[in-house]
Amino acid sequence: MLIRSPEQDIERILFTEKTIAARVEAIASDLVSRLNGSRPVMICVLKGAAFFYIDLCRCMNCAMDMDFISISSYGAGTRSTGIVRLIKDLDCNITDRDVIIVEDIIDSGLTIQYLKQLLSARNPKSITTVSFLDKCARHDSSLKTDLTGFDIPDEFVVGYGLDYANYYRNLPYIGILKPECYR
Repeated sequence: MLIRSPEQDIERILFTEKTIAARVEAIASDLVSRLNGSRPVMICVLKGAAFFYIDLCRCMNCAMDMDFISISSYGAGTRSTGIVRLIKDLDCNITDRDVIIVEDIIDSGLTIQYLKQLLSARNPKSITTVSFLDKCARHDSSLKTDLTGFDIPDEFVVGYGLDYANYYRNLPYIGILKPECYR
């Protein structure tokens, strides 16, 4: 079986590795200044946010606790199913803690809405939401995160943790996937 290079499936690159690194550093700096010396619980929404989360945490010069949560609203398709499922819950207690939710992309907004409701019920001191990408055209403006890396068009993007059918996550950039690859 012939295996194609993932780059052959990319229509165009939206954000290069260098552009991504610069934006992650800026977000990290902003977060640290907002924290006023507190020790937050950094929550990675698996799997898509893993690359962003790790880079972000490494750029933040502060004490923190790290945890992971896994939810899904996609299955194997390119659009949300409309049903959010909790797959893996947090390991730590977030009561009276500053919580930072790190998401890969805001698309329909269902995931971030679900997470904010779920975690608010656990009485954190505060919740800050951070998303690497935001498809503003796909959701209500009330679902915007506190910090966003980049606003993007309503195109199917992959790379830097984002996938299609669990493929393309390892690309070091954000690219638009050719439609023939997922239709």
